[in-house]
Amino acid sequence: MKIDQSLPLEYSTEENRLKIYGFWIFLGAEIMLFATLFASYFTLEGRTGNGPSGAEIFEITPVLIETLVLLTSSFTIGLAIHAMRLGRQKAVIAFFVITLLLGAGFLSVEIYEFINYVHVGAGIQTSAFTAILLLTLGTHGAHVTIGFFWGLFIVMQIRKRGITPQTANKSFIFSLYWHFLDVVWIFIFSFIYLKGMM
Repeated sequence: MKIDQSLPLEYSTEENRLKIYGFWIFLGAEIMLFATLFASYFTLEGRTGNGPSGAEIFEITPVLIETLVLLTSSFTIGLAIHAMRLGRQKAVIAFFVITLLLGAGFLSVEIYEFINYVHVGAGIQTSAFTAILLLTLGTHGAHVTIGFFWGLFIVMQIRKRGITPQTANKSFIFSLYWHFLDVVWIFIFSFIYLKGMM
């Protein structure tokens, strides 16, 4: 394996560069998935039937907590990648753990929200609106859950093997994924929650 010392560690081999390129293609497919969910949401958001509307079930406090927690986690994963490029293994692990704890906090608030929605009669079978709402939020939440466990495995690998071209590549790709989830959340926050509260 030929390592190019002039490039950041995550790009330092041909295999690493191809993996990053491939992951960008994967993110393109993910964009299409969420674009389809958003298009469906915008089509169905007025179809509440006998169920509640967004204005009736959305609460600003949990949404602001989720947004603050997830955006902070985007900052901490950026710090982890910066520490990785400086070769500071303990800092990488610390920032990864903080990122994952923030992700777990986000998921906790989202689970609370889902329980509250069902409690007030906004289940998946209540109306077309609640079905697409829960599907969109649930898809994003499932991605965060996958990211949480993926990040845990990367932390274990870094602890065991240190910062190598392979662990650097995995960490960088994970950071792309995590930033992508934050961007999707900004759209959810803006076009589902804020718009729905008006």
